[in-house]
Amino acid sequence: MNEIVKRISQLQKLMKERRIDVYLVPSSDYHESEYVGEHFACREYITGFTGSAGTALIGRNWARLWTDGRYFVQAAAQLSGTGVELMKMGEPGVPTVEEFLEQNLPSPGILGFDGRVINAKMGEELYRRLEKKSVSFAYTEALVGHLWRDRPPLPAKPIWVLDERYAGKSSAEKIRELRGEMEKFHATVHILTTLDDIAWLLNIRGGDIPCNPVMLSYAAVTKEDFFLFVNVKAVTEEAKAYLEKLGVTICPYQEIYSYVQELSQEKILLEKAKVNYVIFRYLEGNNRIIDRMNPTSLKKAIKNPVEIENMKAAHIRDGVAMTKFIYWLKHNIQKVLMTECSVSDYLEELRKQQGAIDLSFPTISAYGANAAMCHYHALEESCAKLEARGLYLVDSGGQYLEGTTDITRTVALGPVTEQEREHYTLVLMSMLRLGRVKFLAGCSGRSLDYVARELLWQRGLNYNHGTGHGVGYLLNVHERPVGIRFKGVPEREDGAPFAPGMVCSHEPGIYVEGSHGIRTENLVFCKEAEKTQYGQFLQFEYLTYVPIDLEPLDVSLMDEWDISSLNEYHQQVYEKLQPYLSEEEREWLKEATRPVTK
Repeated sequence: MNEIVKRISQLQKLMKERRIDVYLVPSSDYHESEYVGEHFACREYITGFTGSAGTALIGRNWARLWTDGRYFVQAAAQLSGTGVELMKMGEPGVPTVEEFLEQNLPSPGILGFDGRVINAKMGEELYRRLEKKSVSFAYTEALVGHLWRDRPPLPAKPIWVLDERYAGKSSAEKIRELRGEMEKFHATVHILTTLDDIAWLLNIRGGDIPCNPVMLSYAAVTKEDFFLFVNVKAVTEEAKAYLEKLGVTICPYQEIYSYVQELSQEKILLEKAKVNYVIFRYLEGNNRIIDRMNPTSLKKAIKNPVEIENMKAAHIRDGVAMTKFIYWLKHNIQKVLMTECSVSDYLEELRKQQGAIDLSFPTISAYGANAAMCHYHALEESCAKLEARGLYLVDSGGQYLEGTTDITRTVALGPVTEQEREHYTLVLMSMLRLGRVKFLAGCSGRSLDYVARELLWQRGLNYNHGTGHGVGYLLNVHERPVGIRFKGVPEREDGAPFAPGMVCSHEPGIYVEGSHGIRTENLVFCKEAEKTQYGQFLQFEYLTYVPIDLEPLDVSLMDEWDISSLNEYHQQVYEKLQPYLSEEEREWLKEATRPVTK
């Protein structure tokens, strides 16, 4: 009997025993993290689908899985024979999860889910949409966990202290500022559940989330006290002494639930979109809820001068690794057997040689047509072999004590087509033009996105992803609340105006299914330009310094402004990186960054 069929049957039996009509299984953890650890792979366990995004609904005699276009082929293969029906999100005639529940949940009906992996905002929205069906929620039912006998334990990697020479500001000062923000909202307690906010606030780091150096934790801040709920076994002696000196009370991770149940008549500052549904339900009846974005999220996004200088240093390290990688690719493509996986592993090793602690996200290593899938992930058993022709795209980054990096380069491994050459040049021009933009304070990424897309839209081209995202400091590579995109995506929460110190990516692209994918990405930081009678102007400065391949470039498409931008950038690339390269690499870099002319 198919193992997934057996698991679903066991789950449906439990549902019947507990009078649950439909059971909801998302792809999240208790903290709304972008990446989740093995312990939280409940949706994968119950359906067999291993993609990073998806939601399962299990009825008494049916099962459905919703996922997006990145995973249609993979999901169809993995769900085959399981009895789980694939619901292709965004396709004509396919209802959303919420619409399906409206249509199929009995009235009256009971919807079950583990309320720790559903955020309060989603829970309230579900209830609002289903209220007319006299729905009730069984939100403390962790049924998949009940069935999963060999479930990996909660991670508990050692927690360590980030020295102030890297953080640039003491935790004591950050906590004082947070309490000042609480006073503005007349809040007596602040419940904080987002892992990067807690790590930033306390200047500590961990390793509980893949690629994100954070620790599973909750925090509760009052005017006098700071409670940190964490796996106490993960707190090193150094971290314990540091936190106690800071006035932090260390509590067992699961005690957050008893703590919030004891709160009464408090004014609770929290963010419904981030706090899980169980915590919210324990709080809402006896306290006043103040629903606002965590004050730490904006503070964290504005890097202080020490962080900016450190990030410049991190990007030199990363630039050296990337340059050595491109040099190696160019010189060995006809000599060494290369696959998408093997070259990705080699790049990771080069980063570690430069001091990287970890990757900042799983590397996208994509050759030829695979690069047309902008979130492609190469697997050892199926990855493509690189050949001395066409384009190879690598989107990757590292975590360093000096900060987080994220860079994409598209490299010609040999002859390319005229269409590839045109698309490559347009994408580069788009990135360069956004890099040189100047704008008034108050502008958000919604205003700036057109600068990158104008060239493409004029030719009827586009890319179906944002142009840029915020980046953390030795934290999450995708960091709110700033980004660059022309249409809002609520879950990204990246529509804030730019401010000096914010770090963001610039990454336009073009993707032609079955042929090629091209993306060129640099990180930048926002800084002040001149101030005039019209206000304060802002501009960007590059953090990323890595050569941009000139081989697939069609200079005839570029105007003088684009050419001067590229030449100025390449001059800085050579000056910054050449001291750290071998003589052969240095000579190659000099040629690779040579000035171009029409």
